[in-house]
Amino acid sequence: MSEAARRRLSPRHWALLAIALPAGAGLAWAAFTPIRAPSRDQLFEIPQGTWARRMAGSKVEILPAELRLTLGVRDVLVLHNLDDVPQQFGPILLMPGQSFRLPFAMAASYQFACTAHVSGQMSIVVEPNPASPWARLRWRISTFLRSGRWS
Repeated sequence: MSEAARRRLSPRHWALLAIALPAGAGLAWAAFTPIRAPSRDQLFEIPQGTWARRMAGSKVEILPAELRLTLGVRDVLVLHNLDDVPQQFGPILLMPGQSFRLPFAMAASYQFACTAHVSGQMSIVVEPNPASPWARLRWRISTFLRSGRWS
């Protein structure tokens, strides 16, 4: 930048430049840095007493109506039954104290019968791995908006 052009920039322009440069660097990092997670497991626990509270008429919501997983990042659903009675998840019967790992290898929407869910049904949406820079940026922003955590 020439000396004449530098003199023409007002303090307001310098302030905008000071904000735009770090914001641009942050967006570039979010777009080009591969997404990593310490574990590919997404754990959900069925708390003790869930069945008893449900039989007493309480609306116990321990699992969301829809779970979102991402291939290559969080693509293994882990259910742990801490309740006193068996719980059904799809074709699997989870005995008290038992855990079940369900890895997903294909992006799709899955429906499961689930006795631990209020409606008796649970939907799992497995999203494709965000491989392109724009896909990583969209994934990071949507994950942040849903969970409040930056990944």
